[in-house]
Amino acid sequence: MSKVRVAAFSISIDGFGAGPRQDLNNPLGVRGLELHSWFFSTDIFKKMHGTGEGEKGVDNNFAAQSFENVGAWILGRNMFGPVRGDWVLQPEANSWKGWWGDSPPYHVPVFVLTHHARPPLPMAGGTTFYFVTDGIESASRQAKEAAKGKDVRIGGGVSVIRQYLTANLIDEMHLALSPVLLGEGEHLFSGINLHQLGFAPDKIVRGENATHVLIKK
Repeated sequence: MSKVRVAAFSISIDGFGAGPRQDLNNPLGVRGLELHSWFFSTDIFKKMHGTGEGEKGVDNNFAAQSFENVGAWILGRNMFGPVRGDWVLQPEANSWKGWWGDSPPYHVPVFVLTHHARPPLPMAGGTTFYFVTDGIESASRQAKEAAKGKDVRIGGGVSVIRQYLTANLIDEMHLALSPVLLGEGEHLFSGINLHQLGFAPDKIVRGENATHVLIKK
């Protein structure tokens, strides 16, 4: 059965999913990359980026599972890039094609939430970015149709996940709890009652460099 899920989303011990002050030099906010150290060392990440072999084990298994059976992704505009405002009126915005180069790691349709329209952006490797201006529910419907029975993965960032949680549109989450204290940034669950939304812990597994927490309805 198709699910809408969050997978391999890294958070700090104090609950932050991104650092503050995102910009071109800090795509995940100041110190945000520290949250993902567990992922950067895995074999799947190294092979995705053509940098040889990485670590195999629990962390790598969870990283690999996060890509399984995914037929479409949903991202916020901040996850797509640091540019702001109308795409057409800003040459630097309209020419932006994401953080990932000519061949992004998705290989399926990706729906980007934005307030400003932009034509679909086909990329190498099977990824096409679609820019959705009419809200999270529209993006969810389009992604489910594009996924053709497979899962829809909510990639982030924090604001997008919070919106989908508040709207009760997420079925399960896999969080990678990194041994990091950010102290500031974007808090994932502040003001959100997961218990009232029907979530409960399903599994907790200690990895080599992160603790993996699965919560489901």
